[in-house]
Amino acid sequence: MSGSTQSLQAGDAARFLRAWLADPFAIAAVAPSGPTLARLMTAGIGPETGPVIELGPGTGVFTRALLSQGVAPENLLLIERSPSFTLLLRERFPDLDIVCDLAQRLDHHARARLPGSPGAIVSGLPLLAMARLAQQQILAAAFSALRPGGTFVQFTYGHVPPVDKAVAKGLRLRSDCIGRTFRNLPPASVYSIRRISA
Repeated sequence: MSGSTQSLQAGDAARFLRAWLADPFAIAAVAPSGPTLARLMTAGIGPETGPVIELGPGTGVFTRALLSQGVAPENLLLIERSPSFTLLLRERFPDLDIVCDLAQRLDHHARARLPGSPGAIVSGLPLLAMARLAQQQILAAAFSALRPGGTFVQFTYGHVPPVDKAVAKGLRLRSDCIGRTFRNLPPASVYSIRRISA
């Protein structure tokens, strides 16, 4: 690992820790996601996916993975609620469309900013730490924006699916674990969330 990469990772870890100390329920992690988790989160997403939305991109770990998978910059929309992370992301990814707003408004931004309905939404949000209403609002907006058959990819540090059972039932959602990694701080599971056909 190069010195510049080590310095970047150390700086990101410090930023994440400061953000977590300021608002632990909004961040829900004391360190950025690792490369193994990024690969799991973005596996199967590429140019053929079409537009992609990333929620809660933080320092851009998943963003880099999505770009390396071949997602075109014009097909990638980032939505980040933290103003400081938004500024950081705009410095690191000047060619990307990065919005500072709540994830609940993602369907509005998708219609206004993307060339078509997204085929995937990659979420770094702490869904399990959220109130049921917030979780319901975000997922309802997500499946309003996604094209039919599209998937919402979410990781969790817990051992249960990241969607509240009542929310999943109300929105007709199914969560399938698609991978786990112990090479992350803390270890994480990745889920693909899809709408069940009526």
